[in-house]
Amino acid sequence: MSAPRVYGWCPGALRPMMSGDGLVVRVRALLGRLTPAQARGIADLSQQYGNGLIDLSSRANIQLRGMSEEGHPTLIDGLRDLDLIDRDIAAETRRNLIVQPFWKPGDATETIARHLTDKLAATDAPDLPGKFGFAVDCGPRPCLSATSADIRIEQGMDGLICRPDGAPTGRPVTETTAADAALALARWFLDTGGVSNGRGRMAAHIARTGLPDGCDQPAITAQPAPAPGKVEAGVLVGLEFGQMRATTLAALAEHGALRLTPWRMVLIEGADDAPALDDLITDPSDPRLRVTACTGAPGCPQALSPTRDIARSLAGQTPRHVHVSGCTKGCAHPGPAARTIVATGSDRFDVIHDGRASDTPARTGLTLTDLLSGVL
Repeated sequence: MSAPRVYGWCPGALRPMMSGDGLVVRVRALLGRLTPAQARGIADLSQQYGNGLIDLSSRANIQLRGMSEEGHPTLIDGLRDLDLIDRDIAAETRRNLIVQPFWKPGDATETIARHLTDKLAATDAPDLPGKFGFAVDCGPRPCLSATSADIRIEQGMDGLICRPDGAPTGRPVTETTAADAALALARWFLDTGGVSNGRGRMAAHIARTGLPDGCDQPAITAQPAPAPGKVEAGVLVGLEFGQMRATTLAALAEHGALRLTPWRMVLIEGADDAPALDDLITDPSDPRLRVTACTGAPGCPQALSPTRDIARSLAGQTPRHVHVSGCTKGCAHPGPAARTIVATGSDRFDVIHDGRASDTPARTGLTLTDLLSGVL
């Protein structure tokens, strides 16, 4: 088994990534929100230039699959008409920003996210690694703590803090100073050697170097990820493995503006009930909510096995969170899971307990029959 290829960057719209079913084009919606017109437009473009499948990423972005290289320029023109394209690749890459989806107009989350978006688009913004990201999460309790990010602006014990990922404390900030503090922390990361060969993440860096001065305000306990259902801002609906058809996105747009989440769910703004659409998961006890799986083979050229049929089969067998990964990269769930299954061949799998796809397995060389017999 050869090691999977690590690109060190995530796909964008201007810089897509080739996969087994064509180009993956990732759209980073401002504030993680799509107007009905934008959602309908994306659905139409997906059907015109792709295979009609749309993913939600673990960073609350939307991905159009199966795009052709020939059709990509015209697709970008369409996305630009929808006001969904950055100035250039550098600006797109820097705007690696996830926003807590329950923000209200004019609150701290929206205000800070807009400030930070503007500053990341500036030509003098720090040149950070492609996977380096920011989270703006200023609700009463953080809800993005399990979502990949390197710098977090969130509520602390005594007010807002700017916290480096992996640290229990952060620097006190205000709505006015938070964006500047986040960029100052990013520059500290660069100046103190956080990047090696174009890659680097904050948690690993502070584990080596310690915290910068001023990060002494304690964080507070995060709230768990929500389940599908009614929330104050509208209705959350789940998607199996975070994927839907373009027709589903267009149908959702008929019910209101949409907010993208990192939990493979969409928030329909202002809705009282979930629409009756085949692609949606609306029952919070649905066993598919306990499994995650990457695209797998053949959609991903690095995957050594299909993954999603396996995950479906395992969903009802265990109350634990099960992550099925086609390789050791673990793209669908970068964090630890109760059980992580990693393909090492077309019918060979390793099982990791309470860990990530790259961790040392507890069991190796299992077959699909072994997995389905209840060895988890």
